[in-house]
Amino acid sequence: MNRSILIVICDFLLVSLLAFSSADINKAVEEGSVPPVKLDLAITNQAAAGKDLAAVMRLALDQERKSRDQLLGELTRTREAAVRQQTVLQERDQQVQTFQQALQTKEMEASRTFQEQTNLQQRFAAAQANLQTLNQQLQATTAEAALSKEKLAELAAEAKRKAEQAAALQDQLSQVTRSNQVIAAEKQQLASQLQVAEVEKRHAAEQVVKMQDEVKVEREEKAKLAEGVKALASKSGELAQEVRDNRPLAPNTIFSEFLTNRLETRFNASRPGLLGDSVKRKDTQTVLITDGTNTFALCHIQETPLTLFNPGTDWDGLTGTLGHNLTNFPIQSLIFSLQDPRVLLLPVASAEAKELGAKVYRLSADPFKFQDAVLVGAREGYYGECKFQIDPTTPGYVRLDNSFLKGLFGKFNPSRGDLVFSRTGELLGIMANSTYCMMFQSFDGAAKLRFAPDIRDQRTGSTLSQLYGLVAALPSKLQ
Repeated sequence: MNRSILIVICDFLLVSLLAFSSADINKAVEEGSVPPVKLDLAITNQAAAGKDLAAVMRLALDQERKSRDQLLGELTRTREAAVRQQTVLQERDQQVQTFQQALQTKEMEASRTFQEQTNLQQRFAAAQANLQTLNQQLQATTAEAALSKEKLAELAAEAKRKAEQAAALQDQLSQVTRSNQVIAAEKQQLASQLQVAEVEKRHAAEQVVKMQDEVKVEREEKAKLAEGVKALASKSGELAQEVRDNRPLAPNTIFSEFLTNRLETRFNASRPGLLGDSVKRKDTQTVLITDGTNTFALCHIQETPLTLFNPGTDWDGLTGTLGHNLTNFPIQSLIFSLQDPRVLLLPVASAEAKELGAKVYRLSADPFKFQDAVLVGAREGYYGECKFQIDPTTPGYVRLDNSFLKGLFGKFNPSRGDLVFSRTGELLGIMANSTYCMMFQSFDGAAKLRFAPDIRDQRTGSTLSQLYGLVAALPSKLQ
């Protein structure tokens, strides 16, 4: 907003305030009994103020019109100046374009000049190379000319030498001709001698062939004799092995061998109790058995802290050791036999079995070869002779004949876990109960437990309960 207009508006507001104030003063005078002359004066003053205000506003409008005219003049001058500057700028752009075109032309000329200079340098270099080559050829030609003269002299000397050599060779040829005549005569004599030698050679070859045939016949006769001797030795070895396999061993011998090769086995099982951790320990004796591939230690479940029942016991820890003499190894795992889960197999590595130094018993290949067997108590140390009978209702098991029990050492009362050996010293089986012996048909497992101080993740209770169901499914006579 223009400053003049703002001043006019302020003056108008001031006059209005004065007029309103005069009316209030007149009213106050009426209340105070002041003479009315004052009111007329105020009205007169108000009319005069209105005239002054109109004059002031006309003056302000005139000033505003003058200012606008002045601004229009300045705007016109500014536009003319801008047009002139635009014209100058366009002229400058045209000059710059002209200079750029001239610069590009100069650059192209400079590039052509540089290219021509490069071509001239290459031609100059090629001319120098050609000049050098011509110089070398000139030198070579000069040298060859000198050499040609020398070669000509050498060729003349060489021809002279060749002529001398030809004369010498002619003399040698004459001598050789004479020598050939002498050699032809000697050759005729040698041919006659050769015919005589070939006849003698044929006679000698015939004698050699005859002698070779005789030697071949003698070798064949000796080979037949050697094969007969080997066959006789093999048969004698087989007969000896068969005699050893079928010769029954005395029960004392079998028991003595068991005492020498038995393993001391210890089991430790732990679980929480009311008064702290409860630890259960079992010790027993066993032997190593093999099927030709795998090796195991053998025992019955009642010789361990474990029990097959429903519900099964959840054990927190399960550890154990196998030992022979002064060597001990920790038990790594335990396998429940698929044939009868009450029979336990403890895997033993071949290196561990070798270091233990105990005999590894083989399973009996013909368990019914002999009527009687030798029963050895795994824990109480008794042994004795006994007979077993085949029960068709229990395949894989043989029944102990209680009418023929002959204890030889200790209190003889067969029970679960006792080992049964054939009379040839092989392992026949293990007593599943006091009456039936389980014969091993395979080493297949129904379940496996890993030995460790913490086995809670294996949930032994569930495993033992399931295995109890398998045993409960067996015939009652086997339980």
